[in-house]
Amino acid sequence: MSQLTNPVQPTIIGEPEVVEDAATAATATDHAASATTATAGTATAGTGTTGTDLAAHPAWLDLKAAATALQQHQSKDGSVADAADHGDARARVDTIRASIRALAPLFAHDADYLEALDRDFARWATAGFGVPDFLDSLVAFQPQRARQNGVRHLVVFPMVTQNGSPDRLVEAVIVEVIWPQFVADLEAGAYSNALFVPIRFLDFTPGYDTNSAVLFPETVAMREIPAFTWGAIFADREAARFRRVVREAASVTRLDLPVDAAALLDDQRLAEETFVLWDLIHDRTHMRGDLPFDPFMIKQRMPFFLYSLEELRCDLTAYREAVRLARDEQTDAVTRERATLVQYAVLFDRVFRFALTGSRVRNYDGLGGQLLFAWLHQHRVLHWTDTRLTIDWDDVPDVVMALGAQIDELYWRSIDRPKVAHWLAAYALVSSTVTPHPASRWATGDLPLDGPPKLLTDAVMDDEFPLSMFYEALAKKLAPVIESTEGITGATG
Repeated sequence: MSQLTNPVQPTIIGEPEVVEDAATAATATDHAASATTATAGTATAGTGTTGTDLAAHPAWLDLKAAATALQQHQSKDGSVADAADHGDARARVDTIRASIRALAPLFAHDADYLEALDRDFARWATAGFGVPDFLDSLVAFQPQRARQNGVRHLVVFPMVTQNGSPDRLVEAVIVEVIWPQFVADLEAGAYSNALFVPIRFLDFTPGYDTNSAVLFPETVAMREIPAFTWGAIFADREAARFRRVVREAASVTRLDLPVDAAALLDDQRLAEETFVLWDLIHDRTHMRGDLPFDPFMIKQRMPFFLYSLEELRCDLTAYREAVRLARDEQTDAVTRERATLVQYAVLFDRVFRFALTGSRVRNYDGLGGQLLFAWLHQHRVLHWTDTRLTIDWDDVPDVVMALGAQIDELYWRSIDRPKVAHWLAAYALVSSTVTPHPASRWATGDLPLDGPPKLLTDAVMDDEFPLSMFYEALAKKLAPVIESTEGITGATG
């Protein structure tokens, strides 16, 4: 979702995605050949320089320390409001600029961006540290043009970090692109997504020592909104927290894992590639299908269970396509293996991590996990018997895809319905599987249907669909593990 965490709302929500549109996809295609040539010799960001070397580079350490110190002077909007702090802020910016210049030869493919970044920092300091404007450097940063495995980027912006800092502080991160050949082949064919950039952490400032797993252009401080041309997701963080949480969940529930699912939990790189495939298909789904609304739901206030269904729709589309790829005899062995693992990833991440992550205040990703679990249980392919979780693996794909088909049917029919009728139908779909709160006005039908839609949204309880007794018990065991994943990376997980 292209939604930022509400600064006063502690709920951890699903990460935003990027999907292609006709204009930006065409632009990206035009650059494809030149980008491949330009990055062929720079896939490791400097001859003989490893990711560990970069994270320990003196110039990077100076930059990281200066940015962290500068954050202490910044206000919520990114400005340095107190003139008494300007002297120290200027010294920190001077260090940042010098560090960027020292590191620039290691990122020759980003030369235009790094030069624009230096100018933006200089202008901000000269103008007296008002609300920062880094539009020029943001427009110059085009990582989607260099999607090649191992390409690295130094990224420095005043920005918020979703599920991290709600304030626009100067953050810095060194990232590495994850672009295995099988993903490149799929993206070049039936699963085009020209804006999607999967990455892993090499090092970062405090805004990313959090639950944030995205690097997204709309989070940057800028004077106007350009056409966004990329969006990056940290697949290594997604994979690492998945592996830690699901390993513990399987132990607590005494779930016997298939051999390939167990291998997924033991291999970080395999898990990263699995999540890249999942995200590739999930992201593009927001712009595809019978959509009764803006797929990003930007500036639309609606009951949170609508967001639950949209995110779950995209995940179940990824699941369905993974089943298709795995069953297709024409699929190559590597893609077939990763497609099989995507099915485990969607199932386990949704059922175990999503359902129990964050607060119970309008937690739409949590509700999506609850819905998937209850659907599997009520269709008798998931069993909780004698305090042990068992799953009928051969029957799971068809049952999961049946839920996806129900959501697709809801969307298809809703195009002909008024907004409120769509909301009521969506609630009926969810509440037919997940039990609402006994005090719910939505459940009893005591709703102001003759008023504006806002009144219906206000009538939704903060925790409209409370956790079941199973999840309440499981949360006591998993909550500490989920909390321990804050700041996790592929290297630390």
